[in-house]
Amino acid sequence: MPRPPRIPDRDWEDWRWQLRNRITSVGDLERYVDLSEGVRAGIQAASSQYRWAITPYYAALMDRDDPDCPLRRQQVPSAQELADDLGAEDPLLERDHSPVDAIVHVYPDRVAFKITNVCPTYCRYCFREYFVGNTGQHHTRAKVQAGIDYIARTPAIRDVLVTGGDPLLFSDERLDDLLGRLRAIEHVQIIRTGSRTPCTLPQRITPELCEVLSRHHPIWLNTHFNHPDEITPEAASACDRLLRAGVPLGNQTVLLKGVNDDPQVMLELVHRLLAIRVRPYYIFQCQLVAGTAHLRTSIESGLAIVQALRGHTTGFGVPTYVLDTPYGKVPLAPQYLLGRSGDEVVVRTWDGRIWREPNPLDSSPPAGMALADLDALRQPTDSGCRA
Repeated sequence: MPRPPRIPDRDWEDWRWQLRNRITSVGDLERYVDLSEGVRAGIQAASSQYRWAITPYYAALMDRDDPDCPLRRQQVPSAQELADDLGAEDPLLERDHSPVDAIVHVYPDRVAFKITNVCPTYCRYCFREYFVGNTGQHHTRAKVQAGIDYIARTPAIRDVLVTGGDPLLFSDERLDDLLGRLRAIEHVQIIRTGSRTPCTLPQRITPELCEVLSRHHPIWLNTHFNHPDEITPEAASACDRLLRAGVPLGNQTVLLKGVNDDPQVMLELVHRLLAIRVRPYYIFQCQLVAGTAHLRTSIESGLAIVQALRGHTTGFGVPTYVLDTPYGKVPLAPQYLLGRSGDEVVVRTWDGRIWREPNPLDSSPPAGMALADLDALRQPTDSGCRA
């Protein structure tokens, strides 16, 4: 990949060097991409309100000449961020669901454990605008301990998502200690984490880090690739090291205008993910975060993309499209079940054909379904379809 001259390989491949040399000024950024006067002014205006930082590795992936490069749109501040009438600082109201500073508890059996507000890069669409990067440091040990204590005294919690910020920016030693203390809690069955480091800082995925993770299985990890150009040989190698350490990988993509809101781009992304053994897991609707109006799409656009994937890639390569809300994630899907007609259900296949499937209703309703609900299902549906 292109990179500024005179940077030794030992530095470029050192994740700590990458963090120490993150790009936070127009002058530094111009070592990697060409900027017009208008773009420079936009960066200065937006950065007065919103933080930004980009690893040299990720900046080197950007198209030097294209101001609409999908990787630049994700990371480079823009004057468009200052024009947003709908955006909120905390659209998921996470602070309302935080019994202690580091914990977000929405679902009965699982929590998000925010151990740091530091990330390798600060994405322009981050839904934790209220939190990520505010102090540029990890949570204090006291706040982390308060989170562990909350989990330990809440037996209903069986699943802990270690998040942030980016939790893999903890040192190996501190991460090992944290995971060990979580694993010592008897009712914690699963530990998950989410990290953009395989995408924006693959140098962080060292053999030593993988050894730490392997000591605390079951550990699950979701990566965060949004565009095919992010899947480089370095990123693929980082994912391979995690997989060889026994860490299953999924991917969470955010639907972003001008980045991946195109069926062919999304299809190429899921195919490249599958090629490196990362399962596409979620496509997130971009949140109503302050400063993201220029990146948000309609939900209908997302539904059209998911429908375009179905039938054109492996079934497990089709991610679930979700809208995250203050009360949990809501799956969004194209409508394939058209209705019921007597003892048949009417469905639409991936290519638009109609199929009637013999499927008599049981005489007794499923557990939790009222008889009135069953009667409603038995009513014929005028679908306008022919067998």
